[in-house]
Amino acid sequence: MSRKPKVEIEYCVGCRWMLRAAWTAQELLTTFEGSLGEVSLIPNHEKPGGIFDIRLDGKIVFSRKEAGRFPEMKEVKQLVRDIVDPDKSLGHADSPSRKAAKAGAPPPAPAAAEEEDEHIVEQNGKKFKVVCDGDSCTLVPID
Repeated sequence: MSRKPKVEIEYCVGCRWMLRAAWTAQELLTTFEGSLGEVSLIPNHEKPGGIFDIRLDGKIVFSRKEAGRFPEMKEVKQLVRDIVDPDKSLGHADSPSRKAAKAGAPPPAPAAAEEEDEHIVEQNGKKFKVVCDGDSCTLVPID
């Protein structure tokens, strides 16, 4: 019996990204039921803050700091699928170019670049933008 892949999601505790990490883990466990051996959450208390890394068998498949943004869930599923089970269909979460390639059609033209999403949280009915620098993360009120 071969060992099943291990996913690690390391997240910034100071940024309060535990729920995002837990949601990502739940989505991966549901999508890849039986294909993953483990999905673990790794709280990062160290500075600098702002870490949100997803590793598969110790290799980073997505880094928020390197990308400058959080991943879309379908993007995470596609990255993991391409390594764990390349033939697995993700249904509506598959990229249009992958669906077209499987159907034998040419891939669609690339869409114009979309504006990056900022990380916004809501507490007590007020919205805040999460701003991280080299040492920590803070919540900035949004007017």
